[in-house]
Amino acid sequence: MSPLASRLRDRFAATREQEGEVFEDHRRLFNPGAGLVPAAVLVPIIDAPEPRLLLTVRHADLRSHAGQIAFPGGRLDPSDDGPVAAALREAEEEVGLPRDNVKVIGVSARYQTGSGYDITPVIGVIPDGLVLAPHEAEVSDIFEAPLAHVLAAANQSTRFENFGGAAVPYYEIIWQDYRIWGVTARLIVHLSQRLGAFL
Repeated sequence: MSPLASRLRDRFAATREQEGEVFEDHRRLFNPGAGLVPAAVLVPIIDAPEPRLLLTVRHADLRSHAGQIAFPGGRLDPSDDGPVAAALREAEEEVGLPRDNVKVIGVSARYQTGSGYDITPVIGVIPDGLVLAPHEAEVSDIFEAPLAHVLAAANQSTRFENFGGAAVPYYEIIWQDYRIWGVTARLIVHLSQRLGAFL
């Protein structure tokens, strides 16, 4: 195990969450009884002297969340052996990331979204320099952002949108020309709260 993976695993062990812990999108308050679809995303941290986070831009023609920045992931298939297997499968399908190249550190608290998904974030460390290829029907771009930048509270802005007649808060993180917001930004903020002064 690499030094970065070891440090992350130690930090996760030191900040262990309660089994089954869940946090919710503020928009869930307007539809609390809606059914949820189990899903998982891979949060790929690139093992480098200055670690980076791998992110995707969803294709503009997709039916949901078109053009938004996301982690590789999607809904669980019946054939998946749990959220970790689903996250690894989706990453392989979406960006060509071989699952054997992912050192899984652990899972973070599930996030129930206003759009009806119950997402399990799977944290993994991947080698630097992998040659990846976006699935042309799902992913229009792959990019990397410095982990220190996205985890810094100073770069995590709170914005508001009108939803159901109320001002609903959401997070926004800017890196170069990329606007990370919504579910992806919320998962990053939660990860930064868990890692604390890791970096």
